[in-house]
Amino acid sequence: MKTNNTPALRNALRLALAATLPLASGLASAQEPDRPNEVRAGMYFVSYRTTADDLSGPFTPPGINIRLGDVNTPYFALLHHYDDHWTVELAGGVPPTTRTYGKGPATVGSVPFNGQEVATAKWFSPSLLVEYNFLDPSYAVRPFIGAGFNFTRFYDLISTPAGDAANGGPTQVKLTSSFGPAATVGGTWRIDPRFTLSASWSAARVNSNYTSDTVGVIRTTHIQFNPRTWVVAAGYRF
Repeated sequence: MKTNNTPALRNALRLALAATLPLASGLASAQEPDRPNEVRAGMYFVSYRTTADDLSGPFTPPGINIRLGDVNTPYFALLHHYDDHWTVELAGGVPPTTRTYGKGPATVGSVPFNGQEVATAKWFSPSLLVEYNFLDPSYAVRPFIGAGFNFTRFYDLISTPAGDAANGGPTQVKLTSSFGPAATVGGTWRIDPRFTLSASWSAARVNSNYTSDTVGVIRTTHIQFNPRTWVVAAGYRF
């Protein structure tokens, strides 16, 4: 006697399909949500690999140079996710006060110089980066790399009393703005469809021409700041 198993097979398939619906729903929720924009806030930890030509100008002894102190400052960014892999990020921070220290001879004349804080400056330094996110959106942790450009504008430059003394009188300081390449590498951890945590390391080329004016005595140098930056941040997608 021949038995028709087609209805039973159809019922089994329906039950199997019904059983997989919750799993399919869970996988869909694990994908990148349809929220292409993201804001991030965190901290910049900036260190400098500064190189500079020795200061040149009238009444300037040889070997006068500078170094910069590291700074920390709040970080903010706006990101747009174009698809599952490509992102554009506009990043910047609260302009920090960077302190400049004398480097070279222990004294200039009879004035202490080496290691003395000789100037301070603030800088506004946004970066525009295009980033590629590895792996597919089902992964909670995804590494990324990026490249783009940095613009840096210096302002509120002040020669300290030690700087004035080393220069021989009240001194005005100027630094030209900089535009150069930037790159980043890091990773993002998606906590849920809206919230993320991220960490990254970035480098930028920031070069500037330095000019000081001490009662008409002009001194100059060229500075390569070479900032290296760690960022840790929390993000919100919308």
